Amino acid sequence: MKFLMINKRRAMLSVSLGLLLSCSAIQASVAETFRMSTLGPGTSPYMVMTTFATTINKNIPEYSIVVNATGAATKHQLDTAKGKTDFYMSSPIIVHLMKNQEAMYKKIKDAKSLSENLRAVLNFPMGFYHGTVYESSGITNLEGIKGKRVFAGPPGGASRRTVEQMIQAVTGYEPGEDYTSVKLGWDSAAQAFQDGNLDVYFNPTNAPSPVISQIALTNKIRFIGIPEEDIANNEAVKNLIKRPGYQFYKLKVGTYGENQLNTEDVYTLGVTVGIGTHKDVPDEMIYRMTKTFWENLEEQYETSPWLRNISLKTVFDDLNMPLHPGAEKYYREIGILN
Repeated sequence: MKFLMINKRRAMLSVSLGLLLSCSAIQASVAETFRMSTLGPGTSPYMVMTTFATTINKNIPEYSIVVNATGAATKHQLDTAKGKTDFYMSSPIIVHLMKNQEAMYKKIKDAKSLSENLRAVLNFPMGFYHGTVYESSGITNLEGIKGKRVFAGPPGGASRRTVEQMIQAVTGYEPGEDYTSVKLGWDSAAQAFQDGNLDVYFNPTNAPSPVISQIALTNKIRFIGIPEEDIANNEAVKNLIKRPGYQFYKLKVGTYGENQLNTEDVYTLGVTVGIGTHKDVPDEMIYRMTKTFWENLEEQYETSPWLRNISLKTVFDDLNMPLHPGAEKYYREIGILN
């Protein structure tokens, strides 16, 4: 009987120890989770940042990045500065606005001090604003949007502000007076355009955009933008690229195949964006993530050719906030930063 009791105790001890070790193993295997906010599907930032997250999740199992693709970058930046989000789509213009407590940050009393918490991981070309219309709409230029339903970007976002300023500079039109600036998110706007519930759909993206390419497969489309003479002679248009991160781009004839009906290249605005974080994210973690992203990027070119637009040559373009020390360590290590 005594022998049975001892064996029973040993068995119970063995089970308890096994459970303890099992729990420890499970706890050790749980990845540290980080939050990333970006623009909606179909935009260049969404594609680049989900690639960043996927690359990290695949190659560094102890880290896990969860992507949120709703809302506006201006709100994402504020959340990141407050430490509520770990990564966001940065942009030189919204960094500038927050530093100077302007536009959507005007009423936020601590905007300037919060902006000091922001750090950069890398910058990349977001692409340019595709002002897309169906041929059946009869719209052939920006003047033709009068009285129409236009998606310029989500409410409160920098893209909406940019498109509305571009329209105003070229035509003098004001949203709510001369056209309806529809309040939708990125994903719902793409669907609304495909369903015929929008007349004009603006999407800031590299070309060819997967979303617009899909539309052009079965629909005749046209792109509208800035007249070439305005770039040379219109002061309001010239002022558009005096803001941080903006340039003029050409959307070339034939980019979207035979259903793109433009017979001449279309001038429009392009912008630099990036992946931003905050100062309290550990240096070694950002170093490993930055290194892992760049070392695994090229192998994805074949399946995702648009990633060729992302290059170490542009990583510092239009940068107007400090690099995170972890990212800085990697760029010094590979010799592109002295």
